[in-house]
Amino acid sequence: MPDHPPAGPANPTRREFLVTTGSTAAATVIAACVPAQASSIAEQSTPADNATNIEGAVPITLRINGKEHRLRIDPRTTLLDCLRETVSLTGTKKGCDHGQCGACTVHVNGRRAVSCLSLALMHDGEDITTIEGLGSPDALHPMQAAFVACDGYQCGYCTSGQIMSAVALLKEPCGPDDAAVKELMSGNICRCGAYPNIVAAIQQVRKNA
Repeated sequence: MPDHPPAGPANPTRREFLVTTGSTAAATVIAACVPAQASSIAEQSTPADNATNIEGAVPITLRINGKEHRLRIDPRTTLLDCLRETVSLTGTKKGCDHGQCGACTVHVNGRRAVSCLSLALMHDGEDITTIEGLGSPDALHPMQAAFVACDGYQCGYCTSGQIMSAVALLKEPCGPDDAAVKELMSGNICRCGAYPNIVAAIQQVRKNA
């Protein structure tokens, strides 16, 4: 008789064999996946760098919210997709993607524009302002503050586009009454129906100005 018992069964059962081999395989897969996941996260954090791998990518410079962005993009990229997917400014929303709802409204050289209808390449060298460039949580733009005070939003999806149009309206010829405001805001749809509060917010800012 041996002085010490053997380290393990000479003939392991089928269950023991499956547990051992399964654990080894799982450890191997996890070890292989971790670097791949880390690499994927790193790539997602620098989306502009990935554009260099796009066939036919072209150089473009956009001045967005006062900051210059030198990019390489597919020439078919819309300004909306460039802002959201390349520059990672997701405050501008994609609604209908046909220029009908106004959710993607931004300012181009100081004038409002629906960003889903124009190619980013068309705006090379131009000044773009998005909702992120209007104000911050600690220093809201007067129009943002008015939307909060007047409860000018419900689900909030259209709000960034509404505010961008409303800010542009302040510099446009507009009559003093609510009907004139509604006419100039008619390109922005609110599916929740918060129109009276949106008009109230705009009129509040106009009166204070």
